Amino acid sequence: MSRIGKKPVAVPQGVTASVNGQTVSAKGPKGELRFVVNDEVLVKLEEGSISVTPRDETKDARSKWGMSRTQIVNILQGVKDGFERRLEITGVGYRAAMQGKNLQLALGFSHDVVYQTPEGVTIAVPRPTEIVVTGIDKQQVGQVAAEIREYRGPEPYKGKGVRYAGERIVRKEGKKK
Repeated sequence: MSRIGKKPVAVPQGVTASVNGQTVSAKGPKGELRFVVNDEVLVKLEEGSISVTPRDETKDARSKWGMSRTQIVNILQGVKDGFERRLEITGVGYRAAMQGKNLQLALGFSHDVVYQTPEGVTIAVPRPTEIVVTGIDKQQVGQVAAEIREYRGPEPYKGKGVRYAGERIVRKEGKKK
């Protein structure tokens, strides 16, 4: 039994949610999102909360039960508050700057890396060594942050590169003479 799936999802204040067949839609102050639930899971909206139950007791249905509830929680939280992911840049000469809607990164390559911001995501650079990715879709915010980090991930010897805020890098000892 799913411990996550058992709990009903309360619809927060200021958010309107609707269930139409297998589609859950949420509209709030930040925008509108929808999620299509798998056919093996049953979704009901009753008394200001959304309940999720598996249609049968197969392993596949039970595995999609908790995931469906979590996706619904994410769209409700996204349209109400949104999501944010912070990145830090460490290294001499490594910096970030916004160039219109594009993110320009100097990461020690012979050229600057230009990352085009996708629709639905906002990138801000409060300091040259800090990047803030915000949006209403949790998956898209995480994907954009991962793509930016992928250009120059943190290396284990000096710790240089792009890392998530609060990420701990396991450092290695250098060569001995």
